[in-house]
Parts: sequence; C-alpha cells; structure tokens
Amino acid sequence: MVVWSQEPPPRRGSAPDLPEIVAAAVALADREGLDAVSLRRVATTLRSGTASFYRVLDSRDELLDRMVDEVLGRHVPPEASGDWRADLAAVARNRRAMLKTHPWLGAELAGRPAIGPNALVHHERALGAAAGYEDDPTTASSAVETVLAYVLGAAARELAETRTQRRSGLTEEQWRASVAPYLQEALNSGSYPHLERMVREATDLDADERFERGLACLLAGLATWAS
Repeated sequence: MVVWSQEPPPRRGSAPDLPEIVAAAVALADREGLDAVSLRRVATTLRSGTASFYRVLDSRDELLDRMVDEVLGRHVPPEASGDWRADLAAVARNRRAMLKTHPWLGAELAGRPAIGPNALVHHERALGAAAGYEDDPTTASSAVETVLAYVLGAAARELAETRTQRRSGLTEEQWRASVAPYLQEALNSGSYPHLERMVREATDLDADERFERGLACLLAGLATWAS
C-alpha cells in the first residue's frame, strides 16, 4: 500500500527514478496488458536492475497503485460549470476516454480503492459536477457512482468487443455473416419476439452513439429521481 503523504525517495546515481518507473510500467500495460507488468520486466525495459527498484518501491502492488494514479493524472475531468447534466456528462466522457486509452485500468478501478492525489482530484471534480444536481451529499454521491458504474460497464463492453474481434481476426461484418444462419433460425422459431423486433427494426448504433444514448437515458432518469 502506498503511503501517499511521503515524498518518493530521491534518485540515486543512474538508477531510474520513481516517475520513470511508473511511466514505463503504464506504457508496458498499455501495450501488453497488466499481466505483463512485473518489477523485473519494467526493470528490463529501463535497462536497470530490479534491486534498484526496491529503493523506491515496496512491491508490485505499490507500483499498481502508482500506475493508476499516474493515469488518473493524465485525464483530469473539467471543473464544474454549474449545469449538472453537462458536468456529469463531461465526467462520464472523460472516464470513458481514459478507460479506452488504458484498457487495463477498468479492472483496477473496480477492484482496488484509488486514493492517490490524482484520484482525489477525480473524486472532487465528479462530486463538484453532482453538486449542481443535488445539494444532499448522499444523493449527489449516489448519482456519481451510478454514472461511473455505467461508464465502466459500457467501456468494458466496447473493449471486450475489440478483444474478441482481434482474437477472431474477423471484421464486424464478417462476424455477423458467420453467425447470421444461426440467428436467422432462432428468430424464425418464434420463441424470441422481442429480440426479433429489435434485430429487424432497431437502428444499428456505433459505439459512440450507443454510449451517448445510454448516457442520455441515465441523465434523464437522474432528473426524474431528483424531482
């Protein structure tokens, strides 16, 4: 666990300092996924010895905490304008862009508490956005949690679709063509009337349109809840 109030140890000689180590680890995770990140692998990337890392890091867990906070510092949400719909939408879009840029980050944000200095800025900006929605801190906090949960789920779906496409080697059109006979048979059975109507009548939205439509529905629901 990171002791955030402490200043990182000073750089010694030619050994990489803490910001260099964290930046290299983030770059490695972005390229190859979080499983590729180890102190040894990052040290190899920086052409350094692993032993020198233990002068500035206690463990891989501390490195992960610092990686999360580093990325949060690169994607700070805008300050609130007072228009809660626009402000919460800006928080949501900022979070989605960050999760898509760093595909490993979602699981870390969902699975470990983020309390570093940049994480606190994110919390403050998000709560500031919700302050225009509702003065009651419990309700405002619930609104923020709901919006961020939506973003996390939407981004996870988008990233999963991208990973699946890469594994299969098929384009979306090719994948649809490959499963079309099976789906057609299922729909023709008459067992799935709602699904059949959706397939035949619903507008085919791209990822951005799907996200924005879901976000608009969510914000409309929050407006009803507040009233």
